[in-house]
Amino acid sequence: MKGKKEEFMNEMIILSQINHKNVVRLKGCCLELDVPMLVYEYIPKGTLNKFLHGNNQLHIPLETRLQICNDAAKALAHLHSETDQPILHGDVKSGNILLDNKYMAKVSDFGVSRFLSMDKTQIATFVKGTLGYLDPEFVQCQRLTEKRDVYSFGVVTLELITRKKSVYRLENNEPKSLAHEFLLAMRQNNKAEELFDRNIATEENLELLVQVAKIAEKCLRPTREERPTMTEVAEQLKGLMTALRSMRASEFYMGSPRPFPDSDSAALLN
Repeated sequence: MKGKKEEFMNEMIILSQINHKNVVRLKGCCLELDVPMLVYEYIPKGTLNKFLHGNNQLHIPLETRLQICNDAAKALAHLHSETDQPILHGDVKSGNILLDNKYMAKVSDFGVSRFLSMDKTQIATFVKGTLGYLDPEFVQCQRLTEKRDVYSFGVVTLELITRKKSVYRLENNEPKSLAHEFLLAMRQNNKAEELFDRNIATEENLELLVQVAKIAEKCLRPTREERPTMTEVAEQLKGLMTALRSMRASEFYMGSPRPFPDSDSAALLN
């Protein structure tokens, strides 16, 4: 009970500091209950987790997936760099990303979020998070930095391009970590392509998917110093979105695809 009330107060304080279209909006709260409740804007499509894994027969175009990825990246970049004091979300996962009627992504659930001090290192008193998304460096050192969110975002990115859960099971019921299997495949002559969702891993999409995978790989690097900032990630994804739209327009008018630029070049298009 006490823990729930602390998360309630924490989330209310955090959300009162945020105004961004890709962060769920707090509408009010209800205090006349044993456990107080927050009231959010209604997000009709539910979680990204359900969207990706709840009905695997549903076709999800690459454009939609990349837009969701870009939306979530912009939200996290805002939290880390554009608020009065940097905010660590602390539990980035597909279950905490909501989708509206136009599949715009909105980051939610700030119960374990924290304001980050800009002048000293913060140490977590205990580990919070979700299996499959936890930054291994954070688990070991328990230092609170925005790069913890970057790692978790890398896992979400993998979910979008592979349509596998962060921890999935093989036919023999053996559990596998998506991040671990992806990084292992990347070291084996870039066999990560074998993990891509076959519904979107078409010849014309493959170069783009490789660039998105490279962004995910950077986010999942073992130490925080090696990882990009969420602002850098958002800029690269925005560039890929612009290039994808240009490519689709070219295909429509000319009837043939053109080569897809790498992520660094794509980022310069904006």
